[in-house]
Amino acid sequence: MATILSRTLNHLRYVNRNLNQWRSSMPSPPVSESTSNRALPLLQSVVPLGLGIQSSALYQRCLFSSSAATVNPENQTSKSSGDAKSGNGKHSGGSHESSDAGKSVRGGPISWLSFLLLIASGAGVIFYYDKEKKRHIEEINNASKAVKEGPSVGKAAIGGPFNLINHEGKHVTEKNFLGKWTLIYFGFTHCPDICPDELQKLAAAVDKIKEKEGFEIIPLFISVDPERDNVEQVGEYVKEFHPKLIGLTGTLDEIRNVARAYRVYYMKTAEEDSDYLVDHSIVMYLLGPDMDFVKFFGKNNDVDSLTDGVIKEIKRYKK
Repeated sequence: MATILSRTLNHLRYVNRNLNQWRSSMPSPPVSESTSNRALPLLQSVVPLGLGIQSSALYQRCLFSSSAATVNPENQTSKSSGDAKSGNGKHSGGSHESSDAGKSVRGGPISWLSFLLLIASGAGVIFYYDKEKKRHIEEINNASKAVKEGPSVGKAAIGGPFNLINHEGKHVTEKNFLGKWTLIYFGFTHCPDICPDELQKLAAAVDKIKEKEGFEIIPLFISVDPERDNVEQVGEYVKEFHPKLIGLTGTLDEIRNVARAYRVYYMKTAEEDSDYLVDHSIVMYLLGPDMDFVKFFGKNNDVDSLTDGVIKEIKRYKK
């Protein structure tokens, strides 16, 4: 410490001799009164009295300038914070603010650079997701077009041979209907509403097809309730809808086999003595002259759509 003070005093003496000539023209930096009062006893103890009051003031300014230049870098942050709180040095405060402009505060949660990187990453993810979504939709559309435009790869595994009894008590098979177009509906005679509605629609479509194009269609009704639908019951039932409607029934195994061949679902509901309902598929099957499955029509088809659909398939077959 003594060595540092000795060097500083020697330096100050040298500066005092060389700067006395133009000291009056050089503006003096402001020194706070509190700083001057604290440093004055120290200077008075080490500076010779012959140098005078003005030289002492110069020594004070130079000494504090040198001390400021050698301040420990670790204390700069706390010193700057203290200066900002006390309000000393507007010019130095402005310089500090301008130098830190655009930089993140140390220890802060986010910086401008990380914020921009976050936005760029989010935009990239959104762009990639949108691009992949469009590509996926385009692939689905292309696949759909390929399926619609491509050739047929085979026939549906619906239909097959059967051996049943018609409403006149005669045994019939699928061979009895070869060379004719056939519409088949599966139901049961105790059905309260669905079966009557569908059979009425079937009968009306058969008449309209004959009237519009002259095509003969054989309507078939196959019972899925063989326990109650015997030959007499089925015979009385089909007469209520159309004179050409043929009713078919059989044993439990025979009905089970034909229903499985045509992929028909049926199940007896909760039974109360002999009064029960049968839940079943509501579908009509169109079979060609070779008794192969052509198309099915659901409950959503009305008389007109059923008529037009059958006519369309017949004309396509004849081409």
